[in-house]
Amino acid sequence: MITYNICFIRRGDQILLLNRQKSSWMGAWNGIGGKIEQGESPVESVRREVLEETGLFLQPDKFECKGLVTWLGDDRKLGGMYLYKACLDKSVTYETPLKTREGILDWKDITWILHPENRGVAVNIPEYLPYLLEEKGCFIHHCNFRGYQLVNVNSRPVSPEIETDKNLLEQELLDIAGVNGQRGL
Repeated sequence: MITYNICFIRRGDQILLLNRQKSSWMGAWNGIGGKIEQGESPVESVRREVLEETGLFLQPDKFECKGLVTWLGDDRKLGGMYLYKACLDKSVTYETPLKTREGILDWKDITWILHPENRGVAVNIPEYLPYLLEEKGCFIHHCNFRGYQLVNVNSRPVSPEIETDKNLLEQELLDIAGVNGQRGL
């Protein structure tokens, strides 16, 4: 199952990123997120993580599920996270940089995040962030890694019901894993 979430909080042409102090992606700029606790829905979890990591108290309707990011590592174990976007009005003040127990929070220009020479962000973000920002609907972004080296990312549309429909989620994960005669991503 999917046990993590990640959220990209947008304000105008900037996104609030966290330079992580711990694994995974230690020292890299990444979205805000973490583990889904037992009994939490994905949106409850991302809302809690945003509050814990940033102090921002956002209403549930501020979070738009944009699909999943999944990965397969050297151990052939499938992992994944729900992908969310939240938009703040340009008038919202949130002063950065801000050091927290999780790392350093800072607003980063979208052009900086997506710049092809930027080696400071988690390596798969430039692959799926354009979908999150520009495309309507939900997508599954499946990442294949060798160690921390990104080999490829395959993205495809998925029903928005993926956020709440456990049967659909299970079927999509089986498809990614190549079970039941499916090709996988």
